[in-house]
Formats: sequence, C-alpha cells, structure tokens
Amino acid sequence: MVEVFTAVEVTDVRFPTSRQLDGSDAMNPEPDYSAAYVTVRTSDGAAGYGLAFTVGRGNEIETAAVEALAPLVTGLPVADVLADPGGLSARLTGDGQLRWLGPHKGVIHMAAGAVLNAVWDLYARREGKPLWDLLAGMTPEQLVSLVDFRYLTDALTPDEALGILRAAEPGRARRRARLLDEGYPAYTTTPGWLGYTDDKLVRLAREAVADGFGQIKLKVGTDRAADVRRLRLAREAVGPDVRIGVDANQAWGVPDAIDWMTALAPYDPYWIEEPTSPDDVLGHAAIRRAVAPVRVATGEHCQNQVVFKQFLQAGAIDVLQLDATRVAGVGENVAILLLAAKFGVPVCPHAGGVGLCEMVQHLAMFDYVAVSGTLTDRVIEYVDHLHEHFTAPVRLRGGRYLAPTVPGAGAEMRPASVAAHRFPDGPVWRTPA
Repeated sequence: MVEVFTAVEVTDVRFPTSRQLDGSDAMNPEPDYSAAYVTVRTSDGAAGYGLAFTVGRGNEIETAAVEALAPLVTGLPVADVLADPGGLSARLTGDGQLRWLGPHKGVIHMAAGAVLNAVWDLYARREGKPLWDLLAGMTPEQLVSLVDFRYLTDALTPDEALGILRAAEPGRARRRARLLDEGYPAYTTTPGWLGYTDDKLVRLAREAVADGFGQIKLKVGTDRAADVRRLRLAREAVGPDVRIGVDANQAWGVPDAIDWMTALAPYDPYWIEEPTSPDDVLGHAAIRRAVAPVRVATGEHCQNQVVFKQFLQAGAIDVLQLDATRVAGVGENVAILLLAAKFGVPVCPHAGGVGLCEMVQHLAMFDYVAVSGTLTDRVIEYVDHLHEHFTAPVRLRGGRYLAPTVPGAGAEMRPASVAAHRFPDGPVWRTPA
C-alpha cells in the first residue's frame, strides 16, 4: 500500500521560565517559554517533529492554527511530498481560505512552519542524515525548487540563486569536513537577561568568556541609566576584545533608539538588535545611518521573506537574524539565506527559546557549507536553557556549536518532558510556583 500521512498532532507545551526571569527582556518581562509541539505520522509508523515557539499566553491559539492546517496534510502520499517539499509549502501557505488569516504572516504562517519543519524532520530521518547535511547534499536545482520566487524576482531571480549555489559547490566537501571537525561559532545571551542582578550578569559574563565565547549579548530598553551601568559592568568583566551585542526587543521608536545608543556607545556595543518595530524597514535604515559603526541587526520577528527582501534592498541592516520557527519552514529560510548571500549580509540566527538552538543550527551550517561558504562575522545565538528536554540537544565546545550528527531537524522532545509540561494539566502546572 502507498504510505500516506495519517495524522498531524499538536500539544501545548509550556515551561515556567518566568519563575526565575529566564528570557526576560524589555518587551517580554516574564515569559514562559512555550511551544506548539507538532508530530506528523504516517501509515508506515514513521514520525517527524516540529514546533512553533511562543512565550506563554496565546500558545493555545498557535496549537489551534496547527489543527486548522492538519486536513491539508493528512492523506497525502509521503513519497510525493518528500519529492516536492516546495509543493507542500505552497499548499499550506496558499490555501484559498486559510491564507486570508495572513497571508504569509502571523499565527497561521508560524503554524505552517511548524508542520513543514516536522515534515523536513521526517525527511531527514528517512535519509539517515541531520537536516543541515541533507540540505547541503542537494543539487542547486533541488534547492531552488524549494523557493517561492513570486515576490522576490526584483531582488533575486532563480538564475541568480542557481549562480550563488553553483559558485559554492566546489568547496562543499572541504567546508563540511571543517564543520564536523571545528564546529560553528556561537555567542551567548545567557548573561544578559533584563531581570538578572548586576552580580549575576558579571558572573555569567566572565563564565562565558572562560567557556570560549567571543561574543555575549545584553538585553536593554527599559531604563537608560541601568543599561549604561550594566553595559559598563559587562565591558569591565569581559575586557575590550569580546564583542557585546545589545538587544532592545523592539522597545524604542526611531529617535529614542538613536539617543539611547548614543548613551551606550562609549562601551563599544557590537550591534543593536531590534531597535524598533520589526516591520519598520525605513526606521531601521535611519537608525543604521545614525549609530554607525554600531551594527544594526534584526530578523527574529520578520514575518516573511518579502520583509527580509525589503530590509536588504533598503540597506537597513548589517546583520540578518533568521529564526527557525517564525516563517514557513525550511524552504522559506532557504530563500532568506539566498537573499542574504546575494546582498552580502552575514546571517547570525536567533536562537534560545524552546528548541530554537537545536533547530536553527541546521540552517546556519547548511548556509556555510552550500550557500555563503564563509564563517566571517557569523555566529549562532546560544542560551543555556531547556536543552535537556530534547532527544538530541545541542552540543558546544569552546564557544562553538558542534555539528549535529543525529538524523533529523532537532525538534523532537523527550516524551516525559512533553507530558510534564503539557498545559494546563501537566504536573509542572498543577504544582504551585
């Protein structure tokens, strides 16, 4: 019999990170890191795993969006879907009724990404490869077939994308070997949560440098005097040679961002991340002109590849921070990586959260091997939270991500963790804080 997809299951999983203020920032002061956790199943007993990341309340809306997409997947022949993943992406993001809720943005788009990433996880498992290696082994033509170019051709054509990928082909084997041997550079946000005390910030910053990280990040944006003090303490703790990024998480308007960064400039911030609304392309461009040489970074809340295209066309960012679960899965992130390569902008993915480190490392490593071909000014964010809940947690050594070797895309959670943190009836949530 023909193998078909039989189920798309979703579970509301939440972790009470607000109890210790892990993840706290200017716009999310008490987040509970959460996931709409997706499992796709087939008639032959195979499974794949994906998720959409949220920060607590509203995760039930994300799970409902996944359930709305399930009928578009169940019953499809598995072989046909894996032969044309781009076709499934178009099916989920282009449905004539559901796309009215977007199109290509928000809860429904993230739900599509969770389902598509689960299908890619199944694909990688079937091939016996980690996702990054599966993608890096595809031909340029196969990779280009994943991309919806409808709204991109004024910035990137299929022929240009093929040219980028073909130019990178000769060095793939060498870069793959180097990646497996040396890993991929990381930076850590662990010291910098806004709710942490000064003493904790300083201690964790020093520990990060001792662990081999060449860059850390601090959250900023609610109290200018406190931010100046915290950045001064961090700079004193790590010395002049370690990069310190700062992240406002969209807290400011354009004039405030420029004024605030002027106050922080004496302590040599490397970049300012999300200085204003993630939809304000021209605002980012104005900030970039005003705060140089401090770099402007954004991307974790960019809704789709079209917004990334506009940021790049406008010269509005120095660093592109794609996210594994914000857009519609692997195919759209391949498009974003190709756009970044076309415009020569380094990609430093957003991670942390629930499973984001485990998932986004695959995209960065694929980019290095098969797209950009460089590690210059490239780092993946790392946060030391919640990795123990995953069957293949990230591995770091000397401030670098070690390349995953376990087949799949990294999102599979341990069944016991899912059961314990299921909301609202899991035991973690039945126990008072």
